[in-house]
Amino acid sequence: MIYLLLADGFEEIEALTPVDLLRRASLEVKTVGIGKKRVTGSHGITVEADLTEKEMGDDISLLILPGGMPGSANLDAWEGMDALLARTLEKGGRVAAICAAPMVLGKRGYLKGRYAVCYPGFEGYLEGAKKCEGRVITDGPFTTAVGMGAAVEFGAELVSCMLGIDAAAELYTAVLAK
Repeated sequence: MIYLLLADGFEEIEALTPVDLLRRASLEVKTVGIGKKRVTGSHGITVEADLTEKEMGDDISLLILPGGMPGSANLDAWEGMDALLARTLEKGGRVAAICAAPMVLGKRGYLKGRYAVCYPGFEGYLEGAKKCEGRVITDGPFTTAVGMGAAVEFGAELVSCMLGIDAAAELYTAVLAK
């Protein structure tokens, strides 16, 4: 199962674009409200999550952390984050983070020695990461992206990670992305 976490203050485009693209690729994605089902984004858009973190299963193939502030800080501060990341990775799952959210991974040491990107100004949180110039980077089980302007690329990269490059290329063509 693919889960996308929603904490108050999430960046709406960074959350909903990957969900949309993954579902267009016929992948099952559930949005997860941290602490509640109705979660409000950083621009005042309220979203009804599919479930709460207490309703998540253990079958996590991909965990997605959208950016936005204070959404990323709220994810970082959530007491269940460490266990969820560990559980996902121990079972062979992938983790993706966009914008400010790669800080959640960087502060916990997951990006040490790996290529990673984030929103400008958050590089200091990517402890030990090899920072690079790309917009969306996959290194091992981690995919990171720079921000809202890369949301379609981020979603397509996640489709590629889950279904292969041909599926991502087909999706890109179908949605008229460059």
